[in-house]
Amino acid sequence: QRCNLDCTLCYLSESSESVKDTPLPILFERIDRIRADYGAGVSVQVTGGDPTLRDRAELVAIVKRVAERGLRPSLFTNGIKATRDLLRELADAGLFDVAFHVDTTQRRKRFPTEVSLNAIRREYIERARGLGIAVVFNTSVHGGNLDEIPDLARFFLEHADVVGMASFQVQAATGRGEWQRRAPEVTMAAIRERITAAVGEGALAWNAALLGHPDCHEATMLATFGGRAVDVLADQALYESFLEQMKDVPFDRRDVKGTARRIVLALARQPWWVLRGGRFLLARLWRVRREILARKKTGKITFFIQNFMDADALDPERIANCSFMVMTDDGPVSMCAHNARRDDYILKPLALPAAGGAGVWDPRTGVLALPSRPAARAAS
Repeated sequence: QRCNLDCTLCYLSESSESVKDTPLPILFERIDRIRADYGAGVSVQVTGGDPTLRDRAELVAIVKRVAERGLRPSLFTNGIKATRDLLRELADAGLFDVAFHVDTTQRRKRFPTEVSLNAIRREYIERARGLGIAVVFNTSVHGGNLDEIPDLARFFLEHADVVGMASFQVQAATGRGEWQRRAPEVTMAAIRERITAAVGEGALAWNAALLGHPDCHEATMLATFGGRAVDVLADQALYESFLEQMKDVPFDRRDVKGTARRIVLALARQPWWVLRGGRFLLARLWRVRREILARKKTGKITFFIQNFMDADALDPERIANCSFMVMTDDGPVSMCAHNARRDDYILKPLALPAAGGAGVWDPRTGVLALPSRPAARAAS
């Protein structure tokens, strides 16, 4: 739960800094429960606080356990302690991607704007380049940086050879952050409009892929050629047919070219797709023919918008359709519900197996209380 930043927007609670690190046996049991509840291939976010503050060997063990269970481990971090050496070790343990959270809410010295923070983003991109892990950037959106989103979107487009996703998170009144109520102009629609304008290719297919509740998420997927973008979800019917045809083909965002090859080979065996899909792709790629002929660097990027709920305005329908869950001792809980009542979960004493019987671990002290044993009778 601990963090080495004090952000003006923070979903942690006032108690988070004092909570001890949850013991590995408890976390391993939760990882196993994720596998049992959701099956293989699910993305599991190793997050906090900042997980890089945990003992390094334990962090590696957590990532390894997630990968060994057939799940896709992601590291969510502000990047301060996420060195290239650590990222390499985590990649060897099975890390699937790393999500760096960088924005002006963090009040990093000498970086007052999102544009100035691009220097840090470039550094983080180079730390992860070539390690075989996908790179994501998270940005909290508030009234102070809303109008910088076009510049940010263009930055991510220019680095789409490494950056596979850029997630923009609408300010929410939850947690311990200083800023609570968001400015009225900070909305999903406002973020969407600014990203679309920055891409400069007209309307984008934001809702072709439905993730959870439509009031919670929007996303658009783009192929890039030298910084120019092509919307690959523009044909809704074609996309739905594609998902059905490709349901057995593993998608690996760490290896975009390898995934593309598998898709092309699978589609090439279907004449309908050669004609219908080929016509769609040719029409899309014609717009960037100069960049393709010039062999400009290619990439793929998803722009993702997340609309977390305020703690005092949880919508039961959105909670019931949440696609962003937190595994707790009581089972999976919607992230928004967890943020609204974080202390109920992080301060709860937890059962922990121990020699001589199961004990109770206190997250406030880190002390394991073992069950008392009856006193032995004296021999007569």
